[in-house]
Amino acid sequence: MFKNYLKVAFRNLIKNKVYSLINISGLAIGMAATIMIGLWIHDELSYNNHFENKAHVAQILQHQTINDETGTGPAIPRPLEFALRESYNDNFKHIIMSSWTQPRYLGYGEINLNREGNFMQEGATDMLSLNILEGKKNGLKEKNSIMLSQSTGQALFNSENPLGKTIKVNNEFDMVVTAVYEDIPENSSFKDTHYLMPWKQYITAQEWITNAVDSWGNNSFQMFVQINENTTMDVVTAKIKDVKKNLATDEAQFNPQIFLLPMKDWYLRSNFENGIQTGGRIENVWLFGIIGLFVLLLACINFVNLSTARSEKRATEVGIRKSIGSHRGQLIFQFLSESFLIVVLSYVFALALVLLFLNGFNNLANKDIIFPWANLSFWGVSLIFILITSFLAGSYPALYLSSFNPVTVLKGTFKAGRFAALPRKILVVTQFTVSIALIIGTLVVMNQIQFSKDRPVGYTKEGLIQIPVMSTEFVGKNDIMRNQFIASGGALEMAGMSSPTTNVWSNRSGYTWDEKPEGFQEDLAYTSVTYEFVGTLDLKLKAGRGFSREFATDSNAVILNETAVKYMGITDPIGKYIRDSDTEDPFTPLQIVGVIEDMVVQSPYSPVKQAMYVFEKYGNIAYYNLRLNPQNSVSKNLELIENTFKTNFPNLPFDYQFVDEEYGQKFRSEERIASLSKVFTGLAIFISCLGLFGLAAFVAEQRTKEIGVRKILGASVSQLWMILSKDFITLVVISLVIASPIAYYIMSQWLQKFSYRTDISWTVFFIACSGALIITLVTVSFQSVKAATSNPVDSLRTE
Repeated sequence: MFKNYLKVAFRNLIKNKVYSLINISGLAIGMAATIMIGLWIHDELSYNNHFENKAHVAQILQHQTINDETGTGPAIPRPLEFALRESYNDNFKHIIMSSWTQPRYLGYGEINLNREGNFMQEGATDMLSLNILEGKKNGLKEKNSIMLSQSTGQALFNSENPLGKTIKVNNEFDMVVTAVYEDIPENSSFKDTHYLMPWKQYITAQEWITNAVDSWGNNSFQMFVQINENTTMDVVTAKIKDVKKNLATDEAQFNPQIFLLPMKDWYLRSNFENGIQTGGRIENVWLFGIIGLFVLLLACINFVNLSTARSEKRATEVGIRKSIGSHRGQLIFQFLSESFLIVVLSYVFALALVLLFLNGFNNLANKDIIFPWANLSFWGVSLIFILITSFLAGSYPALYLSSFNPVTVLKGTFKAGRFAALPRKILVVTQFTVSIALIIGTLVVMNQIQFSKDRPVGYTKEGLIQIPVMSTEFVGKNDIMRNQFIASGGALEMAGMSSPTTNVWSNRSGYTWDEKPEGFQEDLAYTSVTYEFVGTLDLKLKAGRGFSREFATDSNAVILNETAVKYMGITDPIGKYIRDSDTEDPFTPLQIVGVIEDMVVQSPYSPVKQAMYVFEKYGNIAYYNLRLNPQNSVSKNLELIENTFKTNFPNLPFDYQFVDEEYGQKFRSEERIASLSKVFTGLAIFISCLGLFGLAAFVAEQRTKEIGVRKILGASVSQLWMILSKDFITLVVISLVIASPIAYYIMSQWLQKFSYRTDISWTVFFIACSGALIITLVTVSFQSVKAATSNPVDSLRTE
């Protein structure tokens, strides 16, 4: 019987080529989009799955409350390690202190590389379940040891065996390669860890790190832990929550609370607001999951609409089958079998589309997704996916077609009825409601990104490059390098900074000033800079001046941003003093010499943080900022600057970043969401238009004789076009009325997560509405004009 059903289904597909093509292509596109979204979601949800100990690994974070606002971050003090080992060690299998993942120079022979990595304590290799390809698993035991990723080892040593070879790090100290481990996958929080070096080396490398051993207020480190299998994250968090507050009396004023953030939450649920975990990328997973379901639903709606629209063509068949004894259940099974066949064919084409466009999708989504040919779970899910889609697409047509009365059908008096088209109209409205809502949502996302991009950043980022200076070789050479860079003709000016231009690496408190309110707990973004800071970045001074070589007292000067002046409540700030109560000489005040316009250096979607810029007198420069010479081409400037750099540091690689490109990186996540939204919105519109095209062809076919009569009676082509198009336009207008408030509400809620956000303009709705109407008219007009311009004699010949 099933074989007979398939034969009939194939004959119907071949007989109705246009409708079959619309059904199969619509479903194929919808299914392809859903498969790609499914692969993307799986990649997101499988983040960090590479680590065997994922369920038991966590990072130590802390809440701190300053002026009734709670902030959350991963920076912790060194003494916390000793407190946890001494009093809570039974809860942990591993307690691992770590530096921040930062780039460093790795040199071997003539090869010099810039790679990111970490200093970590022993046990990291076990906690991170590193796959050791060569060497020792306990490769961090010796102070002068280094473990390399496979790609870094190959880049440094080519075909040589790296084990036992000596690498010079930052051209300062020698490290011996003790192990090579397999590169950590891209969908991992440690994907940028290309080497590991011992914590013992790190804590003796710089004086401030050594001195931090007893400083509870110096939150400059990271800590990862692996809890024992006989406990849970919540239980351990409850035990250690107040350890810092109880042991560090000077920190108790900030109500610090220590807690574990499980590895499973690092990527998807890392956002906190006022001490409450509020989500993160998981919102995008839900968003695209819903979009995928809607795109598939739109394709199923096409199938339902076209199947029911052509019901009169199948009515005789149903009548005959019923008259010779077929039960309704058998007919339902037959039509579901036809649906299953169409869905299977569509799935085959969908797979072809996925394979064809997967590389482009990876580029768009910044992913490295590989089609899971050998994954049995994927094929099992695919089978379920096909069955569910077959049911969704075929259930209503099966129930509808199998309900025909055989007597009425065979008498030739069957008519679909006045309200037979109502479900189809509802489904068309549903299709375009979803499509229009997606258009509005995509436009709002794009507007928000552009609004933030157009935000004044307080400095001129174009024509500005930054060079990382990660070696002690640079110490004391700031003025020498500035003079040589300018003399080369490649740069107009240069300034050194302790943080990159597009970020802040340090936040400080412990300051006093004359107008400081009683009980006020300050938290200031802190950056040390050289004399030419204001001029090089082309900062806008609101009051006072920048640092100057003409004033010897500027070694104890400070520049504030506008937000800091308001935050600290200082009136007429120029010439007033700020004292650092944490220094050995608290009576050496910092004099405020300038106030600059706020610089956007962190999130472009958030308010600018209160910031202070002090003169750098200890040589702690992390970046050279160079203003390129506009008289030369960019390539010429870079050549001149590189030659100067290499003359002074021949054993170090020349690396640089354009500041405007680094700033642009802050928008990449939202831009990827917008790009993906545009693609899937376009697919949704295309699928909806496919269905509309099919329905328009059906309506035109149904009304062929009516059109012929109207033409004989003198109706013009434009009048006939209006008659055939107005019903569809009405449906789209209804969709606009429904979609607009829904989209407005959803996108208003989405915008709330941005402190710096755009408004939802009426132009968004105008563009979406106009676009939907134009698309509808273009889609319907092809069939309408074709029917309106046909020869009426042909349509009336049979009458």
